[in-house]
Amino acid sequence: MRYGTIRAEAVDYVTDPVSGLPHAKPNMDNGRVRTDSHGFRNPELAIPKPPGRIRLAFVGASTTFCSEVTNNEATWPSLVVRKLAAHYPAVSFDFVNAAQPGYGVESSLTNLRLRVVPLAPDFLLYYEASNDLSKDTRELARREGLLSGEVDKPSALARVSTAWGLVEKNLRLRMRANPKSGPRLVYNPDSLARGFEARLVELIRTAQQTASLTAVATFSHKVRRDQPPDLQLKACTSSLYYCPYMSVAGLLDGWDAYNRAIREAAKETGAILIEGENDIPGDDAHFADSVHFLDPGAIRMADRVAGALIASPEFNRMIEAKHASAGASGS
Repeated sequence: MRYGTIRAEAVDYVTDPVSGLPHAKPNMDNGRVRTDSHGFRNPELAIPKPPGRIRLAFVGASTTFCSEVTNNEATWPSLVVRKLAAHYPAVSFDFVNAAQPGYGVESSLTNLRLRVVPLAPDFLLYYEASNDLSKDTRELARREGLLSGEVDKPSALARVSTAWGLVEKNLRLRMRANPKSGPRLVYNPDSLARGFEARLVELIRTAQQTASLTAVATFSHKVRRDQPPDLQLKACTSSLYYCPYMSVAGLLDGWDAYNRAIREAAKETGAILIEGENDIPGDDAHFADSVHFLDPGAIRMADRVAGALIASPEFNRMIEAKHASAGASGS
């Protein structure tokens, strides 16, 4: 009912003929989610980019696509651009929300090369870690014999009945969130995060070949070390659904390690680093599940991103240079 469909998916997907990757269907409008002619969640872009326009690109996965917020204008990329436009009233901005649900760094890199670079972004921000942490720990869990088969495979009845599919998924979620449901993965999170860091460095360097400026943001999640154990377990519910072999402690250690990897990737490449992942309260008002924002969470995410960019000397130099160039062209 919320998304105007009786299916269990909030977004319609198509397969990109060049990359082979799934992405949101172009020109979709289900009342909450609208996409442009490219399948991106932003207003239609002027092609070619108008002279003097500063185009911002946001690349990542579902945590940037933001299906959980009430409409396109409530996504944090849209809010960031609105805040920047208010702070720099003489500058013309537009933006690309090129994030696609389910993407990790590798898929995002392909998306960047084939679908974002042709749009000539001046600035690019990457935000995501959840899918890479899930993928990397899943491969390790399979080698350790803690996981077999698919993590989220609906039964035959669930494929034809959305109601039964939701019941089935919630029952599976309850079982996986039980700390006594089976052995948990023991691993070295920093060692595992090194592969993520290398992939992220490659993505940033690719973005730097096109965009004047790039940034990465540390990843926000609902579970916090200062929460009591019962709230920690509740905050990890959807993370444990997709990673049933993990413990709460393992997830906390993983988030910390992958955020350290984001910081190291920014340091190695010279990308702007946006800190403050814990500025978004880890509660039900701000998070729809373990990692996805509700409207208040998206507002706080936009505050941390826009605030960091407005305070960044590099970002302000880019704004000044683009504005001066546009003025020279106009004269």
